[in-house]
Amino acid sequence: MTSPSDNGLVVERLRFAYAAKAALDDVSLRVEPGTFCALLGPNGAGKSTLFALLTRLFTAREGRIVIGGHDLARNPRAALAAMGVVFQQPTLDLDLTIRQNLRYFAALHGLAGRAAAHRIDAALDRLGLAARANERCRTLNGGHRRRTEIARALLHRPAVLLLDEPTVGLDAASRAALVAHVHDLARDEGLTVLWATHLTDEVRPEDRLVILHRGRVLADGIAGEIGGEMGVTERFLTLTGRAA
Repeated sequence: MTSPSDNGLVVERLRFAYAAKAALDDVSLRVEPGTFCALLGPNGAGKSTLFALLTRLFTAREGRIVIGGHDLARNPRAALAAMGVVFQQPTLDLDLTIRQNLRYFAALHGLAGRAAAHRIDAALDRLGLAARANERCRTLNGGHRRRTEIARALLHRPAVLLLDEPTVGLDAASRAALVAHVHDLARDEGLTVLWATHLTDEVRPEDRLVILHRGRVLADGIAGEIGGEMGVTERFLTLTGRAA
């Protein structure tokens, strides 16, 4: 695999095991800037393990990860600074307002004063949250809480945005709205997006699609081309050996 674009994501020949059980086996993928890449796989496929390695919750002993042009093993501070993350489990302080949550996160990144306020206002506008900025997160529905987490993840202007099963627990309308918002971010702002999911209806035909199953990459390409006449859902079920 060649060197990455400055703002892209590259994973090369990644392996990881829990004791004697392999979780990832020779996983490679590359996501270019401005690309929405869906990482599709059933529960237990290795998606969360991959995200743990990308965010350095775990350390990879085999393979290479490059984030925004920075090698994660050699320059972890720069690599992590180039990345925004929305984890599967919500992490907002529900007793703070949307704006207070964002202000606290900005401070963690060394942003304060007018610079922080400008970025917070821009993030709120971008995610359609400006009118609700002073509402406590406890009063928000699941979709707006997720939007708040995405706005927070974008405050430090990362090149790469990782989202691990971000629509878990949301209703169909909220899921569709969130998927649309993140697609718009990738297209309009040149973000490199890796969206982990087990739901095929979150994948558009034009998306980059990586299908992960039992720790291995089974398919990698444009979703519509991988699915072909069968469609993404049928192709996914065929590759992973699951019943329709």
